[in-house]
Amino acid sequence: MSGLQGKTALVSGAADGLGAAIADNLAASGARVVVLDRSADAIAQASKNSENTGLHFEQVDLTDAEDIAATMNRLSTAGFGFDILVNNAGGSLHTPRAFVEETDEDWARVMDLNVTAAVRLIRAVVPGMVDRAYGRIVNLGSKAGRYGSLFTGANYVAAKGAVQSMTLQLAQEFGPHGITCNAVCPGAILTPRVERLLSERQTSEQRARVLETIPTRRHGRVEDVAAAVAFFASEEAGFITGQLLDVNGGQGMSS
Repeated sequence: MSGLQGKTALVSGAADGLGAAIADNLAASGARVVVLDRSADAIAQASKNSENTGLHFEQVDLTDAEDIAATMNRLSTAGFGFDILVNNAGGSLHTPRAFVEETDEDWARVMDLNVTAAVRLIRAVVPGMVDRAYGRIVNLGSKAGRYGSLFTGANYVAAKGAVQSMTLQLAQEFGPHGITCNAVCPGAILTPRVERLLSERQTSEQRARVLETIPTRRHGRVEDVAAAVAFFASEEAGFITGQLLDVNGGQGMSS
């Protein structure tokens, strides 16, 4: 997108998988991108393989408030101020699908990663966005949070529903300050992690039947989501806020 030149973006959980595609797309479009990720191995691999010189990697545990605060202070001292925040970090953490099998710990872990981490990062970057009267917040929701899920549990569905509802409220609150807030809600995007989860929880016959319910007759690719995120992050999307964009091949639709 043409509106990313000279912008600085923060993308969470982005050393591999979907987040890496989002970060690469933003960097290729001209943004300077800071990637946050917990995995030192994934960061090392991404640093070695990346063709984008606009990427900066920081190792941080996004479920640890003190670690997030220290990392954000370090980035501020280094001169980073963020025009764009992409809250990509999330997942079901392979907790049980059956509601009665999910423990308090299963709920707490999934909420911490999907909701609380996003809240902490938003708190960290919003004051600077308000000062500059400009900002783009893009949250990663999910088809699960919109329509329920065939293979993840109620904790993940509830967490993504919370992210999506929070998106609407933040759009109202920060719109007067030149800040938009939108959410991209992917369906099943075949990252290695999702591929493993599907293979564990669905037979090949079940997966084939699910594919028949998708009007485009294919699963999503990371590039599909990265393009949607880049649009919301762009200058061109400045009059779009409080929107939940389904990227699911038409498997879930609303009017």
